[in-house]
Amino acid sequence: MSVTFAKSDLQNFEELQSREWIETNGLGGWASSTLSGAHTRRYHGLLVAAVKPPAGRSVLISKLDDTIVRGKKRFHLATNQYRSTLSPAGYTYLESFSHNLFPTFDYRVEDILISKTIIAMHGENTTLVLYEVLKADSEFSLHLRPLSAARPYHHLRHADSTPWPASFSEDVLDIASYDGQPEFFIRVPEATFHPDADWFYRFQYLAERQRGYDYEEDLFSHGHFEVALRKGSKLGVIVSTAPPPQRDAFKLFQLEQERRSVLLSKAPRKDDFAATLHLAADQFIVERGLQLKTLIAGYHWFTDWGRDAMISLPGLCLTTKRFDDAKRILLAFTEKISRGMLPNNFADDNSPAGYNSVDGTLWYFVALYKYLRYTDDLSFIEQLLPVLHDILNWHVRGTRFDIFVAPDGLLHAGNPAVQLTWMDAKVGDWVVTPRQGKAVEVNALWYNALKITEHFCGLCNQAEEAEDLAARARVVHERFNEIFWNGEQECLFDCIDGSNRDARIRPNQIFALSLPFPLMSEERALKILRMVEAKLYTPFGLRTLDPQHPNYQGQYAGTQQTRDAAYHQGTAWSWLLGPYMTAIARFEGQAGQNKLRQIVERFKPHFGEAGIGTVSEIFDGNEPFTARGSISQAWGVAELLRAYSEDVTR
Repeated sequence: MSVTFAKSDLQNFEELQSREWIETNGLGGWASSTLSGAHTRRYHGLLVAAVKPPAGRSVLISKLDDTIVRGKKRFHLATNQYRSTLSPAGYTYLESFSHNLFPTFDYRVEDILISKTIIAMHGENTTLVLYEVLKADSEFSLHLRPLSAARPYHHLRHADSTPWPASFSEDVLDIASYDGQPEFFIRVPEATFHPDADWFYRFQYLAERQRGYDYEEDLFSHGHFEVALRKGSKLGVIVSTAPPPQRDAFKLFQLEQERRSVLLSKAPRKDDFAATLHLAADQFIVERGLQLKTLIAGYHWFTDWGRDAMISLPGLCLTTKRFDDAKRILLAFTEKISRGMLPNNFADDNSPAGYNSVDGTLWYFVALYKYLRYTDDLSFIEQLLPVLHDILNWHVRGTRFDIFVAPDGLLHAGNPAVQLTWMDAKVGDWVVTPRQGKAVEVNALWYNALKITEHFCGLCNQAEEAEDLAARARVVHERFNEIFWNGEQECLFDCIDGSNRDARIRPNQIFALSLPFPLMSEERALKILRMVEAKLYTPFGLRTLDPQHPNYQGQYAGTQQTRDAAYHQGTAWSWLLGPYMTAIARFEGQAGQNKLRQIVERFKPHFGEAGIGTVSEIFDGNEPFTARGSISQAWGVAELLRAYSEDVTR
């Protein structure tokens, strides 16, 4: 879906600040900022490189401030937020913005109309900035001032007196390694470089301030480039961790344009909604080591998480026909299985993985089931079948964090001090949503793990194992229906711990309907869907708690503690629309198709908000359902794309 804003849409600075764009590079790095051009996050930058893909991220070049100079007149196209002022305020020259394959900004200054397109090259830490002069009555100069940060992406840079060496030769500014960060390069063809090294002080990142973090940074400039332009001129700037001499920015642009066009040609449907999600899906598939891939959970601050990757894989890799990527991702996580558990997350510094998740491992079974459905690659399933048996055996005898199969066949997990389900917010020692015991979605997933392995055993001539798994699954099915059905509210309990049955209405019950092997009869399923629609549905996701509950938090804002308190206590999550749509398609027939099309139509406006052309992580549970969290979230994109492809009829 092409997103376009005309001059009349670009006058409100606050709205421009709230809309962000991101270009990712397939390594875990990116270029990103707001439509105004003023950074609002420490994570914004023109070259954010993943030095050890997908980790080791560093903001190397924060900005490339551009100024049109004609005679004694100077027109600053850049916008920067300082403590008490905007200086400059170049957004006022913004004539239009469009985002199809790439973000493109058109600026009008007197008789000059100049276009700027920003591209992150796939597979390398390289950003292109392309300028084209569409109109101009006479020649003018373009000055480009790089502002460097050279810091880990979670940190902020502050001025110091340490020498920061750089050299200019053959159109290339070579900025040496600084403070442990990598060397990087800027190429501006046929430009003159004017060295005037200095610090620029106290840039303000307002989103960081709103989130309760440090929000002030100093940036360093070695000088500025100057190049003469006229009508019809094209200028291709290369910013990279690799030396760029002899590389042509426009040829690189053509390669990246062709790559993305090929991706779009494989979209499951040819309409704008599918195309937008299909292109957004490409953001998350990145390298992890030799010959392996992984999925970034979201931008800007997430790395790869096991749960998110397994949930996202069908939508990001299977509906998009990226089957080899899917296989490499599954292998990457399979290599790290320990004591029957999939890694929950990998750290930024590639230190040992964490395993504090009960459901991520069970989503691995679902991802493999979907993989087989799309590829018919039974040999791969046969290769991993011993791994699946081992996982099940670990869960039966017990593994980390009090995860074990109880005598009634259901899966127990956790204690009050640890968060193991996807509702995992924790502040210090405070687990915001402790769901120890038998969580509803965990046991729906446990049932599916048994049924999926039974299915695989049947295909792989393991009849005895399949029969045993079928018997165990029947016990789970019967017990699940016996204890989770809440007859008074006609929906499912959220979690059961001994005699305590949590009757809070949450979206987790939807998975008993949406997973490959549902546990509910049609009669009960329709009652659950009515409850979810009445209490939890919003146009952009499902709320995590019934608004009538006293613990409900309808707005996600403020400090980290305040935000974490709302994260799973009312905040709406975009990814939950996927299972909700699947359950509607499965149980509501043709009437459900009409409802699904309405869900899609209501969601479309979001592509022009928050993260342009992608899907935000979360939304306020209260109107106007403001987008929050990360601007581009893997499972939000993935589950919308999967459900739209699989469940919405043409």
